[in-house]
Amino acid sequence: MLARVRSVALIGVDAVPVEVEVDVSPGLPAFTVVGLPDQAVSEARERVRAAVRNAGLPFPAARITVNLAPADLRKEGPLYDLPIALGVLAAQELIPADALASLVVAGELALDGSLRPIAGAVNVALLAAELQLSAMLPAASTPEAALIDGVTVFGARTLSEAAAHLNGSAPLTPAEPTTPGADHDILPDLADLKGQVGARRALEVAVAGGHNLLLVGSPGSGKTMLARRAPGLLPPLTRAEALEVTRIHSAAGLLTRRGTLTLTPPYRSPHHTVSDAGLIGGGSVPRPGEVSLAHRGVLFMDEFPEFSRKALETLREPLEEGQVAISRARASVQYPARFQLIAAMNPCPCGHQGDPERACTCTPAERARYAARLSGPLLDRIDLRVTVPRLTVDELTRAPEPESSAPVRERVAAARSRMLARQGSRNADLAGQALRRHAALTAGADGFARAAAGHLGLTGRGYDRLLRVARTVADLAGSDEIREAHVAEAVTFRPALSG
Repeated sequence: MLARVRSVALIGVDAVPVEVEVDVSPGLPAFTVVGLPDQAVSEARERVRAAVRNAGLPFPAARITVNLAPADLRKEGPLYDLPIALGVLAAQELIPADALASLVVAGELALDGSLRPIAGAVNVALLAAELQLSAMLPAASTPEAALIDGVTVFGARTLSEAAAHLNGSAPLTPAEPTTPGADHDILPDLADLKGQVGARRALEVAVAGGHNLLLVGSPGSGKTMLARRAPGLLPPLTRAEALEVTRIHSAAGLLTRRGTLTLTPPYRSPHHTVSDAGLIGGGSVPRPGEVSLAHRGVLFMDEFPEFSRKALETLREPLEEGQVAISRARASVQYPARFQLIAAMNPCPCGHQGDPERACTCTPAERARYAARLSGPLLDRIDLRVTVPRLTVDELTRAPEPESSAPVRERVAAARSRMLARQGSRNADLAGQALRRHAALTAGADGFARAAAGHLGLTGRGYDRLLRVARTVADLAGSDEIREAHVAEAVTFRPALSG
C-alpha cells in the first residue's frame, strides 16, 4: 500500500515542500530511500526501523520504498525520520491517510522512539501557514514554531504519541506561543564606562542611524566595553523583524531562547580566526554565517585587522546590499544580512601609538603595513571612525558619573521614530533620490559639506555616508533641517584616513 506524508526541505532560510511517499509491497524484506538523499537521510532507515519496533509498533517484513519528491532537490538532515516512520505506519493502515493529509511533518527519531528537536522549526511553521496546513514536530521544537501566527502546531515527545494523535486515541494539545519580550534590563549598561565622552557620542549616533562604526584605541581604552553596550541602546525589534531574525537562527539550528520570541536585536562577536564561510556563510551545504546571524542587530569584530584579508573583503557586499548571495554547485541561496558593523582595532601592531604613558615600539613601515590590512573600499563603507584614548587611573577616578543606557536609549528611540515617520527606514538605509530628498542641507551646511568632502578626499559613496550621519545628528537634535553644526559633527566622525 502507498502512503503520502508532507514534509519540507530547507534551502537557505526558506522551507520548500517535499512529499514523502512510502510504498510497502510484498517481497523480500528491504528498505530503500530514493530522491537524492544525503547520508543522514539514508541512515534514517536504521533509525526508523529501530524506533518503530522499540515503540511497540509493528514493522513490516516486506519491501519498503521511500521516495522523497521532487527527486532533483537535495534532501539533507534527519528531519525526515518522523514522516518516513508515519508513512510506514500509514501504509500498514495503522494511521488513517486523511489524518496525514492536513499536516506538515518533520522530526528526528532516537532509537527508543523518542523525538529530538530539529533545526528550522520556525521555517517549517511558516510553510505550513502558507499552505494552510497544521504542523507536527518534536515537542522540544514546538515553542519556536508556535511563534508563527495562523498555524496550529502539535508537539509529540515520542513516535507513539504522534501515532496515537493521528489515529484519534490520544489527541495532542496545540502548542501555545509565549509572550515576546525585550532584555534591556539584563544587558550591559553604559554606566559601567567612565569617561570617553567622544566615543560614547559616536556610539549614540551610530546606533540611532544604524551606521557602521570603527573604534581605534590602545588596549584597555574601553573599545570592547563600549561595543558590548550597543545592543542595550537599540530599539526593540518589531514582531515582523523578530520573526525575520528567528527564522534565520532557526535555520542555523540556534533555537530561540526558552522558545520565546525575543525582541532584543542580535549581537554577534566572532573571533578573528573565523573562516570565510563562518563569517559570510556557505560551506558544502550552505548555512548562514555571522553576518546573517547578526541581521537586524550588531556584528562586533574585535581586532579588526587580524581577520583574514579575504574575510574582510567579503564584508563589502553585505555592508552595501544588506544580503549575501552564496552559489554552490548544488544550490544557490540568499541570506539577509542587514546588520550594523562595529569594529575595534589598535592604532598600531604594539597598540601604544598615541598612548600617554607607554611609547610605541613600531617602525613607520610596520604601522603602514598594519593600516594597509584594511582596504580603502572597506573603510569607505564605515560611516564613523573614532579614536578611543586610554585614560589614566587619575583621569578615571576624577571622571564624573557616566550617563546610563536608559536616557541614551530614549534619545535613540526618539530619533528612530523621526526617521520612520519621515522616510520609513533608518538613515543608514537611505540611498539615491530618497537620500537627496530627506538629507537636504541648508545653504551654509551645503557649502561646508562640499568643502569638507574636498579636504578629506571623500568618494561619492563617502559623501553620501557623510550626509546620512549628518541627518542622524540632526534627528538626535530634533531638527528637521540639516544645519552646518550637524555637518561639522558628522565630519569629525569621518577623518581623512577613512575617506
